[in-house]
Amino acid sequence: MARESIRQRLINLMYLVFIAMLALNVSREVLFGFWQMNVKMEDSNEDLNFSNQEMSDRIALNASERGGKWIDVLQVSELADSLTTDFYLYLEDIKDQITLKQRKRDPSLTDYNQMDSSESVDQLFFQFGGRSAEGEEFIDRIENYREQIKSVLNPENEDFNSIVDERLYTGDENNDMTNASGQNVGWLEYHFEGFPLVSSLSKISMLQNDVLHTNSDVFNILVGGEYKGVAEVNEENYFTILNSERQFFYQGEMLDGEVILARRGRTQNPNRVELILDDRQLTQNQYSLIPGGVKLNISSLSVGDHTLTGSLFFLNEGVESVIPIQQSLTVVSKPSVAVVSADKMNVVYRGVDNPMTISIPGIPSSRVTASAPGLKALGNNKYNMRPSTGREVAINVSGNLSNGQNVGSTSNFRIKEIPKPVGYFRGNSGSFTLPRSSFEKGLVEARLEDFDFDLNLRVKSFRFRVPNQPSFQVTGNRLDSRSINALRGVRTGQVVIISDIVAEVTSNIGYRLRQTAPISITIN
Repeated sequence: MARESIRQRLINLMYLVFIAMLALNVSREVLFGFWQMNVKMEDSNEDLNFSNQEMSDRIALNASERGGKWIDVLQVSELADSLTTDFYLYLEDIKDQITLKQRKRDPSLTDYNQMDSSESVDQLFFQFGGRSAEGEEFIDRIENYREQIKSVLNPENEDFNSIVDERLYTGDENNDMTNASGQNVGWLEYHFEGFPLVSSLSKISMLQNDVLHTNSDVFNILVGGEYKGVAEVNEENYFTILNSERQFFYQGEMLDGEVILARRGRTQNPNRVELILDDRQLTQNQYSLIPGGVKLNISSLSVGDHTLTGSLFFLNEGVESVIPIQQSLTVVSKPSVAVVSADKMNVVYRGVDNPMTISIPGIPSSRVTASAPGLKALGNNKYNMRPSTGREVAINVSGNLSNGQNVGSTSNFRIKEIPKPVGYFRGNSGSFTLPRSSFEKGLVEARLEDFDFDLNLRVKSFRFRVPNQPSFQVTGNRLDSRSINALRGVRTGQVVIISDIVAEVTSNIGYRLRQTAPISITIN
C-alpha cells in the first residue's frame, strides 16, 4: 500500500467525521464546509487548466520554431494532455450524473443544505451486495489513467511515478481501508458509500485537481530538462545569482561572491563571459570561470551601492545562447564601536532580568561577544542582564570582521534598585474609606506603580492596628480571625492601619524589596 500524504490523511479524517454523523442530521456548517471546498477546487481547476494550456502552447511554439529534440517533447506532452483531458471529462460526466436531480431545482448547485443525501451516489456506484458496473468502471478509469500517465516519460521518472501512485491510490485487493464501524472496506466504499452528495462532489473535484497537477508535472519535467534530450541553455529556463555569504562588504575587503547559473535541471559551464561593474569592464584577472558560472575576485570597492551587469555565453550544438547578468551589491564602512541599547530603560535594575540588545553593525551575531557580571546571552543579539552588587556595570563588546580584525567597545550602565512597593487593600492604596463588612474577603497586596517590568509580588505578612489596641502581625495576605475580632470594637469614623507589609518577588525570592508603603482605612 502506498504511504498516504498529509493532505490525503486530512481528507480521510473529514470523511470519518461524516461516517460518525450519518445517524444524525448533518450540520449546516459541515455541509457548507464541503460545498466551499468544492467551489475552491473548481476555481483551482480552472487556473490549472489555463496554466497547462500555456505550457502546452510554449512547447508547441518551440517545436515549430526550433525543431530537433522539441519535436519529441511535443509528442510526449500531447499524449499526456490527451490522456488527462479524456479522464478529466469522464470525471466531469460523473459529477453531472450525481447532481442531475439537484440541478433541476438548483441549477447553480449553491443550495448545499439540500445536498445531504447519499442516494444519487449510492445508486450510481453501488448495488445490493457490492459495486455496480459504473462503480467498477470508475475504479478502472482511475487505475488506467494512473498507469498510462506514468508510461509517457521515457526513461521513466521514479519520483514522478511515486507521486502519481500516491495521488491516485485506489486501495488493494484486501480492502485495506477501515471505516468508522471497524470494517475493512474498499477504497470506493470508504470514500463514497453513504456520504452526502456535497462531500462526494468535492471529492471528485479534488480528484480532477490531482489529475491536472499530474499533467502539469509532466510538462515541468519535459521543459525542465529531466526528459532525455532537453538540456539547452536559454533565457526561458535559466537565470543568474550573485552568491555570497554576506549581503554587503566592508570598504577594502575583497568581493569574493560568485555569479552562478541557476535552474531546476542541469547546468553547463559558460564558454565566455562579459562583466561590467559600474560601467567599467572587468579584466580576466578579476574573475575566473567555474562550473555553472564565474567567480569574482575584486578588491578595493568604494562605499555605496554597485551594479554588476554583463552576459554569460553558452554554445548549444553550434548555436550561442546569451544569459544576461543584472545584480547589485552594497559596500559599507567598517564599524569602529558597538551599538548597545537597553530595551526597557537607560539603566538596569537589580533583582530582575533586564532585556538588552547588543550588536555591531555589519557583523553577524555569531561573531559578536559581550561580557559583564550578570549578563546572559539568549541568541540573535538578545541578552538578559541581572546585576548583583555595586552601583554600575560595564558591558564589554567585541566583534570579529570577516578579514580577521577585531572591533569593540565598553558601555557603562547605572544600577538602580526596584522602586518601593505600594500597599493595596481591595484595589485601593493610601488613605480611603471602607465599610466594616468589606474587610473579611479583602486581599492585602503590594504593587510596583509606574514600573517598566511586569513583576509578580507576593505578600507574606503585614501588621494590623486598630484604635486603642496594640498592633499585631498577620501571616499571609488576608485578615485572620484575630483581625476580624479586633474590628468589632472599631467605631464609625475611626482609622485602621495596615503597615509593615512584607512582600517578595516570586521570580527572585532572594531579592529584598524596600519597605512597602502602608494603608490607612477609615471605617464608615
